[in-house]
Amino acid sequence: MNRAADVAVAGAALVVSSPLLGLAALAIKLEDGGPVLYRQTRVGRDGVDFELLKLRTMVVGAEKLGAGFAIDEGDPRITKVGGLLRRLSVDELPQLWNVVRGDMSVIGPRPTLRYQVDQYDERQLHRLDVKPGITGWAQIHGRAALPWAERIELDVWYVEHRSPRLDLRMLARTPRALFGGTYKGETGGWKSES
Repeated sequence: MNRAADVAVAGAALVVSSPLLGLAALAIKLEDGGPVLYRQTRVGRDGVDFELLKLRTMVVGAEKLGAGFAIDEGDPRITKVGGLLRRLSVDELPQLWNVVRGDMSVIGPRPTLRYQVDQYDERQLHRLDVKPGITGWAQIHGRAALPWAERIELDVWYVEHRSPRLDLRMLARTPRALFGGTYKGETGGWKSES
């Protein structure tokens, strides 16, 4: 999708979802008094870092506890409100602001962490040829339940074959994919080769 379409879609989605975002923010704040937003450095187009925004669904400082960045269903670091937000993918809505700012696109490979990108092979680096997206080819084909290498391959395939028609297909299939939650499952998630 081009930049104008990204801004139009993300802007409209922010307006429509603002009551839901407001309720979610209030629930997060009332549960433990911590910050509403979770900010994390991710890798964008051409390997440039940017600050990804999400609604906070875990206890403050969760990345320094337990399994670090890995999250699975039943993770004790997930708050009660966070569990619901994750199940409905509401925690991802602040990324619409990342789209408006130009860090992300509506459609593209999901942005990953620097230590993951540092282990990409030459082919996998082509994931970074486009802006990362809120939804993408790997997202509608299984999300985090897929093994990591398969997700990357699906994203590289998208980068090589992207077109407006393919983007529209992904947008149409995204709502169904969203309600599966964001847990890694038994085979998904990042597994370091070292």
